[in-house]
Amino acid sequence: PLPEGTISTSVAMSSYSEQLDAVCDILFPPHPLTQTLGDVVAAAGLRQLRLAETEKYPHVTFFLNGGDETPHDGEDRCLIPSPQVATYDLQPEMSADQVLSALLDAINSASHDLIIVNFANPDMVGHTGDLNAAIKAVETVDQALDAVISALQACGGVMLLTADHGNCEQMWDEDSDGPHTAHTTNLVPVYWINAPDNGGLRDGGLSDLAPSLLELLGIPIPKEMTGKSLFEPN
Repeated sequence: PLPEGTISTSVAMSSYSEQLDAVCDILFPPHPLTQTLGDVVAAAGLRQLRLAETEKYPHVTFFLNGGDETPHDGEDRCLIPSPQVATYDLQPEMSADQVLSALLDAINSASHDLIIVNFANPDMVGHTGDLNAAIKAVETVDQALDAVISALQACGGVMLLTADHGNCEQMWDEDSDGPHTAHTTNLVPVYWINAPDNGGLRDGGLSDLAPSLLELLGIPIPKEMTGKSLFEPN
């Protein structure tokens, strides 16, 4: 053990708990996020829906709201239970049908101005390393999206379709000569569904998604958002 008094201070990269913060200097303290997508949509008096099954529910609520668990005014949430299986290669469909049903109900009822939905299958099944199960997971979401697009076309709605990282597009690790079970850093696509004839998209990043959605909603983009709209004419 070190002699008493050898360590003058303790330093942590990030805040982990109130107990540790009391005895550590934090190099990168948390900064409250303001003017998130949910903040701005709520301030405009619009209604929003956050929809996902259990595995991705925090991503469309807590994470998307900047680490705040409290719903905004006009923010509704729908949690679909994920199936109780040991690993999702055993049920690659997961709860996509139930998520789809809730999503179609929301679209057809025109109950919300903005819907944020996450289909968990490609990521969660991709983590299992089972190629056949991953194929089934992608087929499941592909079929769901066909129904979603049909509903949007019927009501004149639009959708941005994207992901925040890759996974099931790479199911084999050449370095280890075994299944690849982790996220990838590959670029992800973004699709503008029901875009106008002259509508186009530029290359961009995840920070550009919220400004793009606000533009679709006709809401000014706050200065706190450093991203820019992805839309550009063809």
